[in-house]
Amino acid sequence: MSILSAILLLGIIIFVHELGHFLFAKLLKVKVLKFSLGFGPKIIGKKYGDTEYLLSAVPFGGYVKMLGENTETELTEEEKPFSFNYQPVWKRFIIVFAGPFFNIAFAALIFFFSFVNGLPVLLPEIGNVMPDTPAQRAGITKGDRIIEINGKSISQWDEMTEIIHNSPGKSLKLKISRANENLQINIIPEKKKTQNIFGEEKEIGLIGIQPSGSTMIKKESVGEALKDSVVRTYEIAELTVVSVVKLIQRVLPMNTIGGPIMIVQMAGEQASRGFLNFFIFMAIININLGVINLFPIPILDGGHILFFCIEAIRKKPLSEKFIANSQKVGLAILLTLMVIVFYYDILRLITGKQLP
Repeated sequence: MSILSAILLLGIIIFVHELGHFLFAKLLKVKVLKFSLGFGPKIIGKKYGDTEYLLSAVPFGGYVKMLGENTETELTEEEKPFSFNYQPVWKRFIIVFAGPFFNIAFAALIFFFSFVNGLPVLLPEIGNVMPDTPAQRAGITKGDRIIEINGKSISQWDEMTEIIHNSPGKSLKLKISRANENLQINIIPEKKKTQNIFGEEKEIGLIGIQPSGSTMIKKESVGEALKDSVVRTYEIAELTVVSVVKLIQRVLPMNTIGGPIMIVQMAGEQASRGFLNFFIFMAIININLGVINLFPIPILDGGHILFFCIEAIRKKPLSEKFIANSQKVGLAILLTLMVIVFYYDILRLITGKQLP
């Protein structure tokens, strides 16, 4: 189940990425020679028009091969107008940028349809009140439902916790629904030290309550879903960048990263929980890979984009020798990262430990 789910997950992500390159190459009149899902030996292939469509043996990637990318091949004068390397910088930029952009846009599309169809959200209903806490001292009991905080309507648990966490030591006015009766309660969240997802210490407010676990399906209008899908996509993209920065700064330990083995395990786990969880996971991986692909590392799309920007400023292309040497450095960086993620993937597999 895990392997099949991972193949489906990676297949869709790779297809979306390469489709971006392919469609914009075609749109901008660049001849596409091959469109492959996977690397290595061909499993099956069929040629339509100028393009051969392939399914290749190694599933962790894919490629779009355009005319003129191989500088060692001599082109005729008739071929040059349809060659990638003979296109103006802005066209090459768009074609390369389209791959990661399609991944990110596809993730936003998944979020949009998820929000429109409805997602389960926790209700702001109290399941347990911890002893000797502000909630107990204020008289909050199991089964109470918080419907307002400081005049702001509350419909889900996350809305409530966000306000409480951001209000350590501040007085809050809660409206509570209890047995068909509304009560007003004043409460001051205690200041507590905790750690964020990066292990950094921060101060939040807590009142000592736990959710009952009751949920509702929240459906959004098209307008709300459109806005929230963009916001959610941006938040995950930002988190991806911040996480990489924290890794470089050694705030996040290296054992928090995962690779293909982890993706296989998580894909199977999410698929077992239902299609919704699986597609939300797919959206997150699409954003992760789309953003990372835009990093200015030679051999990645972001590295090519960096070279195009330099070429646009210099008004002439960088030397083939410089690009080739840069790509060797980029390849070395990627291979090193692959060794690291495989090491921690295998270590987790042997020890049975999950991500911290």
